[in-house]
Amino acid sequence: MSDNFRAALLMILSMALFALEDAFIKLLTLHLPISQILMTSGFLGALLFGLRMARRGQRLWSRALLRPVFVIRNLGEAIGAVGFVAALALGEMATAAAILQLLPLTIMMGAALFLGEKVGWRRWISVAMGFAGMLLILRPGTEAFQSAALWALLSVAALTMRDLATRRIAAEIPSDLLSAAAYASIVPAGFLLAVTAGQAPVNPGIADWAYLAGMVLFGVFGYSALVTSTRIGEAAAVAPFRYSRLAFALIVAVVFFSERPDAPTLIGAALIAASGCYAMWREARLREASPQPPDGMVRRGEP
Repeated sequence: MSDNFRAALLMILSMALFALEDAFIKLLTLHLPISQILMTSGFLGALLFGLRMARRGQRLWSRALLRPVFVIRNLGEAIGAVGFVAALALGEMATAAAILQLLPLTIMMGAALFLGEKVGWRRWISVAMGFAGMLLILRPGTEAFQSAALWALLSVAALTMRDLATRRIAAEIPSDLLSAAAYASIVPAGFLLAVTAGQAPVNPGIADWAYLAGMVLFGVFGYSALVTSTRIGEAAAVAPFRYSRLAFALIVAVVFFSERPDAPTLIGAALIAASGCYAMWREARLREASPQPPDGMVRRGEP
């Protein structure tokens, strides 16, 4: 079995785990306020990554976290988490998952507009096709429009800011430290939402604790599989398999939440996935053919 084949299998596994993590989040939104879910997931995620750093002998704090680029990254993480959980709570999982797949396209567009990276006409066409797919899903001005989908768009915008900031973070900063800081940033975001929206905490039931455990475990294992995949496989070979998350999300939405995406939603999701796959494949090919970036800089965002 080749490294690329194993990497592709791990990528598919990680996307399946992330789709199940989203399902647990949506189940939690049926009983717990969004703010409580955010604070709990942020605390548990930061704790798990902190424990892993301690076991590896890594420092749990760095003054680099106070630099503007880290603040921007963590702000994007926090707003993105609020937007996506709100989209899952207020709307359909299939719609939120489909819109989230715009992220690779918006990152590429942002890198061209704000970081000076060159994007050829082929990839600009893929961006246009992806946004056309988004409009098919949203259908603004019609009865099919779901206002909850705007939370998913907010999440995409914030996560784009996060990943663009990540590209300007020195490579010697450990990934676990970035992940722990990102999870920790979700805690004050949840607290702020609780105060402004007047969301009182709710005592979780046995089922809720099980959902919380599933959310954290599937998220952590999905992240680990994703990191391993990107390390052992070639980017051009494994990147398109990220879009398997959309397929898994649609299956989960239909089977567990009885959602029935209509034809325009499915067509729009397919357009986004096809456009994103091409853009990611094209970017990976161009990166392989170009010189490596200067030492100390990160080319891609965190998974």
